[in-house]
Formats: sequence, C-alpha cells, structure tokens
Amino acid sequence: MSELKSKILDLLKEDARLSAGTIATMLGSTETEVSAAIDEMEKDHVIVKYAAVVNWSKVDDEKVTALIEVECSPERGRGFESIAERIYLYPEVKSVYLMSGAYDLCVEIEGKNLKEVASFVSNKLSTIESVISTKTFFILKKYKQDGIIFEEFEDDHRLLISP
Repeated sequence: MSELKSKILDLLKEDARLSAGTIATMLGSTETEVSAAIDEMEKDHVIVKYAAVVNWSKVDDEKVTALIEVECSPERGRGFESIAERIYLYPEVKSVYLMSGAYDLCVEIEGKNLKEVASFVSNKLSTIESVISTKTFFILKKYKQDGIIFEEFEDDHRLLISP
C-alpha cells in the first residue's frame, strides 16, 4: 500500500467527514490524487464503510450489549470460517472475532433487553452443531471505544494532606 493511501486511511479513521480537498491540503497532495486513491480503496474493500461512533448511553439506555465467548470445534477443510459465517449472518450480531486462548470466537451482540440476549444464546447460538460451550458477558458501561473516550472526568481538586 502506498504511503499516500496509508495516510488517507489514518485521517479518515480519525474523521470520516473530511473531504478529499481537505485531506489533499493536509497531505500536500492534489484533490484528484486523493479522490482516486479513496475510490480505489473503496472498490478494493479496503474502506468498507464510513460510520459514526455513537455514545448510546446518551441516547438510548434500553439497548443491551453482550460479549459471548464461543468454544467450537472447527470443520474439516474450512476451520472456523463456516461457523463464524453462520454466526455473523444473524442481524443481532455486531462483530465476530477469531481468538486465541480458551475460547475460539468472540461474538458481540446487541439486544433490547437481557431476555432477548439470553434467548439468542440459548435458541440460536448454542444450537449450532459445532458449538461446544458459550460464556456471556454483559457490557455495563463503555468508557472508551475505537480510541474515543466517552466520558470526560474532572480532575481531582482535593487538597493533598501529608503527615
């Protein structure tokens, strides 16, 4: 990958709303070169989507997010690919990662409430033939996501007391 493309990706990751003209100015390039590089990266699926990072706790407290560790047996010839595909096709699944350690996959899902998440695990996820076991963790609060801190904490203004 060219240095220009790499720098463009870094800038877009920080702020996907930057225009090609602004990026060109920041990198000392032309708008045409930047636009062509972005178009090529979109066509090659290097850039898959432009998205906002939302602090949902400020908008909707009804949403429940869970991380589920999944232990499964790989399928002959495909490994974990077909299992991961079956899982990520469910609409409530937000992310699926192949992991090292005690569990094979980590699945992030969102539901309306705890009952909906529990239903997904018991009725959909655990019924997949290759799934051996699951372990579910509910996210109670997000402090930082994708490098973005959600809550600004005030400095401690108490006076230092020493003996």
